[in-house]
Amino acid sequence: MKIHPLITKTEDLAALCGRLAKSDFVAVDTEFMRENTYWPELCLVQIANTEEAAAVDPLADGLDMTPLFDLLTANEDVLKVFHAGGQDVEIIFNFTGRTPHPIFDTQIAMMAISQSEQIGYSNLVESWQGVTIDKGARFTDWSRRPLTERQIEYAIGDVTYLSKIFPKILKRLMKTGRGEWLDQEMEKLADPENYRNDPTEAWKRIKAPGRNPQVLGRLKAISEWRELEAQGKNIPRGRIARDETLADIASHPPRQQADLAKVRGLSQGWKDNEIGRRLMAAIAKAEPMPDDELPPRAPRGAPLGKEGALVADLLKLLLKIRAREIDVAARLLARSDELEMLAAGVRKNLAMLQGWRYDVFGRDALDLVEGKLAFAVENGKLKMTHVDDAKPQAPESPLPQSSVVDAED
Repeated sequence: MKIHPLITKTEDLAALCGRLAKSDFVAVDTEFMRENTYWPELCLVQIANTEEAAAVDPLADGLDMTPLFDLLTANEDVLKVFHAGGQDVEIIFNFTGRTPHPIFDTQIAMMAISQSEQIGYSNLVESWQGVTIDKGARFTDWSRRPLTERQIEYAIGDVTYLSKIFPKILKRLMKTGRGEWLDQEMEKLADPENYRNDPTEAWKRIKAPGRNPQVLGRLKAISEWRELEAQGKNIPRGRIARDETLADIASHPPRQQADLAKVRGLSQGWKDNEIGRRLMAAIAKAEPMPDDELPPRAPRGAPLGKEGALVADLLKLLLKIRAREIDVAARLLARSDELEMLAAGVRKNLAMLQGWRYDVFGRDALDLVEGKLAFAVENGKLKMTHVDDAKPQAPESPLPQSSVVDAED
């Protein structure tokens, strides 16, 4: 495979993208920094097919990234392959307003051909290539220039290995016939709605118990305020105020700005500074949340209670057994909260009761909660038995009563 020098000129990038556009797929990875900023800072993009690989420096003076972004987001003929690509896709969306498509994520794919829930890239390479990756450059400052040869070599390695591993994973998927299982998962990854940053929706990320319209209305208002403050300053939202602090303010709103000094998580300065005044203004403008915006009520039948919790535990056991039987990650079949909802009596809008998940797991899960499936031990192994299929058989010669030995004897 040909490894190009670090690309810093638009004409070199355009030429590379022109060649890659003729490929069936490209492996993509990014290096970025976001510890001190609201918006992740894109520092490097690595890309490869089966013949060549390169790292692109988006911080290079005068470099126009349009050829690369067009290849990733506008060319539907080339499959874009990532590993755990959620943050990579987010960054590309922030720059272009579009997401890479079509897309393939090897971490998600591994869930369909193994019991790996979230296999890391290093483990992926070791298991498929037998290579141990040098992690020395993993936590480097990718924004500093110039980049060292070791940094660039490490970064490009992420896509050179990925371009070799992807065809093997694809072949395994085709052999197992589970490729269609992943279509929906990949489309979710590429859905632009997952990456739109709407400040009015920021409150949904904060854990706030209850459905009180006044409390949630304040939470929505001050969450939007924090989001806009963080965006304007380009600093992490937690630097403005922590989630727990916002939830506390929403539940126990200060009556005047001086009371902000008493709020856990805020400094004394908030009692008379400008940001404190803006926070108080956001609280004052907050309105009760309309009924159609309130979070859904807990599913009917929840909380589960002791018996329901036991049923949920049985469902989790069933899930573990089925995942092991077919060598697939349990999380791909069902989530724990779905199992609890099923145990509580919910039957609608559960992914595991739809499509291939129903055929592979959901049907048996339903049978279990409806008393049609039982667990048994056979030859030291736990197995499932459908009650309808388990026909009692009379013994050939019943033992006389005197032959029955009491357990206490």
